[in-house]
Amino acid sequence: MATGPVPWTIVPATRFHDFAAMVADWTERDGVASIAPLLVRPVAPADVAGILAGVATGGPRGRHPEVAGPEPQDLVDMARRTHAARGRSVRTVPAWGGVFGPDMAGDVLLPREGAHIAPTTFEEWLASPDGRGETR
Repeated sequence: MATGPVPWTIVPATRFHDFAAMVADWTERDGVASIAPLLVRPVAPADVAGILAGVATGGPRGRHPEVAGPEPQDLVDMARRTHAARGRSVRTVPAWGGVFGPDMAGDVLLPREGAHIAPTTFEEWLASPDGRGETR
């Protein structure tokens, strides 16, 4: 692709803030969700959208720096906090399984050096209508 005739830009991004709740929804059985204890640096979808809008109005750049949120978070804790903010009672259990094996432990899912760090924290997103699942 990089050597093809069509100019391009790719903007990689870390997991979105709602990723933990999505994983919990995928694995939830009888009020218990198994979630891999992954370290992630989640980013707000609105922050990524703003960057994409700026990139889309410019010329092709090839690979844009990865976009990441401002701080690392534990996926299990994120799921617990998201469910609490949304008023859901789901017990989260740290467990490796499926596509999320122990080989994904540590800093494997964190952004590389030189990443574009977006401003919205997980706490700010969680306190917003998007984090609580409310409509605007």
